[in-house]
Amino acid sequence: MQRAATRVPPSRAPLVASRVPRARLARPFRVAAPERASSDGACSVETFIDRDGVAIDCMACDYGFRAGAGRLYQDRYGEVPGGILDMAVANFKHELSALRSSFRFNEYDPILASAASPVSKALSTAGGAVVRGFASLDTWLEERKVLPVLQRAQMDAAMVDSEGRMTEDCQNIRQRLSDLKLSDAAVWAREAARKKRGEGVVPAPWWIKAPFWALCVVLDLLFANRPIQRFWVLETVARIPYFSAISLLHLYESLGFWRAGAELRRIHFAEEWNELHHLQIMEALGGDLLWFDRFVAEHAALVYYWVCIAFYMAAPKNAYQFSELVEWHAVDTYAQFCETNEALLKSIPPPRVAVAYYRNEDLYMFDEMQTCSKPAEPRRPSCNNLYDVFSNIRDDEVEHVRTMRACQSPAIAVTLAERRRDSSQLPSGGNGGGGGGGGNGARKA
Repeated sequence: MQRAATRVPPSRAPLVASRVPRARLARPFRVAAPERASSDGACSVETFIDRDGVAIDCMACDYGFRAGAGRLYQDRYGEVPGGILDMAVANFKHELSALRSSFRFNEYDPILASAASPVSKALSTAGGAVVRGFASLDTWLEERKVLPVLQRAQMDAAMVDSEGRMTEDCQNIRQRLSDLKLSDAAVWAREAARKKRGEGVVPAPWWIKAPFWALCVVLDLLFANRPIQRFWVLETVARIPYFSAISLLHLYESLGFWRAGAELRRIHFAEEWNELHHLQIMEALGGDLLWFDRFVAEHAALVYYWVCIAFYMAAPKNAYQFSELVEWHAVDTYAQFCETNEALLKSIPPPRVAVAYYRNEDLYMFDEMQTCSKPAEPRRPSCNNLYDVFSNIRDDEVEHVRTMRACQSPAIAVTLAERRRDSSQLPSGGNGGGGGGGGNGARKA
């Protein structure tokens, strides 16, 4: 499925992909036309030309619920949203159909089958009865024309053959993704070993640790041995602390309470941008496919936002401690996942959104997140397979940990100013430019 990366001279690098309209070429990535097709004639990979002219095979399949609409660097990327009422109605119809499908076609089997503990098994039994009950109710309402006839959701065009079936390659990749494993016990053992070494021991009060432990328990119960779905939920809520911090800093500036937080807003936006890419990577791998998972993640994010607002308003230092706890847990989880699934991950090509982020010409936003790394030694990770992708995400989480810890210090502004000064002393083109647009000034590997 995967081939070795090939270097393509930049002057000869093709700019048009079969799935990218010519009108959309003004984007921060370059894609070559797929060179290989599966046995049924459908494209199995896309070839991305990175900033060094190296051709990288990307996954042509997008398994996400919102595949092909709103994914970064794809069609409709960067458009202005419509009115909130129109979007709300359209989303309600879309989700209602997905909710009905989840009961009628019993999408809950992966969740119910993963039950291991006595508590989760009891919940699984009760959940199975609920699913059957709602499926019968939906059928009854449909027969009486209260609800329209339910149709199965259409797959992304790049994933189907001429007969409308999922291509063999996409099926094979999906099977390999479903074979990925994650042991909760192994994650907790890794975290305990880290703390025993004296690494990442966060001196947070009980009222900060309590919601953190609650979050971990819920994730263990609902996403046992479903790592991609678990990661998608984690990344959905992982963006929230940065968004809430930015919101409060804006408020403080508008009210005249505090005017020294502009640099923090800049850093937190870069961190949120990084987490957004993590989120979309998990979506492309199918992490948001089940209605139940979306319901949990989206409502948890809404609650989490206001919890973070309360934390930041009452005790900003403790709020950063909470984020540090969450990020440390993410580091341990991704590290264990990479270690457990290394061989399998290396056999799966990376999603396009991952390659476009890590191997893009414009790395300004990526570099802005590296607040505690030496500017003269920028991270330039590879992205040739899914193991590289998850290793990069793990290392990103380490950067988030360092930043959250640094934000607990009153000297954070001085630290950021020193880093900015060091960056400005690099040779031309060494720090990613100024405004974050285009590829001009992006640091090269």
